[in-house]
Amino acid sequence: MTQKELNRAVAKATGESVRIIATRGFHLVEASPDGGWELFGDEETDPESKILDWDLFETERQTALA
Repeated sequence: MTQKELNRAVAKATGESVRIIATRGFHLVEASPDGGWELFGDEETDPESKILDWDLFETERQTALA
């Protein structure tokens, strides 16, 4: 699956536009032999650093400036 195909699939599943999904940084991952996760084509990157807690993001975004 290419990045473009992934973005389209996520957009279809979430109802968001492909453009918005592309800006949110979704990546394909696979389980590694040691029980962790690896990004396809990017073994040097720690996938944990790429995880975004969407609930926390929305909470921080919607916090009133009072």
